[in-house]
Amino acid sequence: MTPDLRKLLAVCEGTWPPARRWEGDGFILRDGQGGGQRVSAATATGPADTARIEAAAEAMRQIGQRPLFQLRDDETAFAAQLEAMGYVAKDPTLAYSLPIERLTDVPIPRVTAFTIWEPLAIMREIWATDGVGPERLAVMDRAACKTGVLARWNEKPGGVAYVGVYEGVAMVHALVVLPHQRRQGVAQWLMRAAAFWAQGQGAMHMSVLCVAANEPANKLYRALGFTPAGGYHYRVKPD
Repeated sequence: MTPDLRKLLAVCEGTWPPARRWEGDGFILRDGQGGGQRVSAATATGPADTARIEAAAEAMRQIGQRPLFQLRDDETAFAAQLEAMGYVAKDPTLAYSLPIERLTDVPIPRVTAFTIWEPLAIMREIWATDGVGPERLAVMDRAACKTGVLARWNEKPGGVAYVGVYEGVAMVHALVVLPHQRRQGVAQWLMRAAAFWAQGQGAMHMSVLCVAANEPANKLYRALGFTPAGGYHYRVKPD
């Protein structure tokens, strides 16, 4: 069965987990410890009134996080409530998936991509060029079933990605191709290498999350055959 948006968001949490997750009054709260929005945002578990929203925001402040809420596109009433309280929309994101065999139908050329865990120094260096530092590497390390992927192109490092598997679905995060290696198919080989590894772990589908404004990445995923399952965005108060 094709995973829907709710399933893909659960896969995101399973493959890119927060340091801590707990339930408040009407919300699931997360301690991201600097690992980015996906591991830090609160999500509603039911109707959200002003008092519950304020309580969730205060709980985030108490652990040193800026109040941040993640909303699926169908949570229109919640979005309207947050907007009335001064929270603005941020980073609309699309969730994509495809059957894994769509990425394992082409053999990977020899010495083009390697799956490695723990990350090599060169992998950490490449991730750092795109802002993926120690806090996000710590997120990766928390996942139960994961690996890194290192691409080699033109006889030099080409790029990296991270992939995890949760309940039969693989999700790729932190795909970074070095600027001088772009537009040469490196990202495709990273995705295919991730798929071969994930298939070996029992995954039936591949998935990714992509900010809607990132046109090159969205174009790549659609060209590979990924189809959108829906989207979400964040809400935060302006500085």
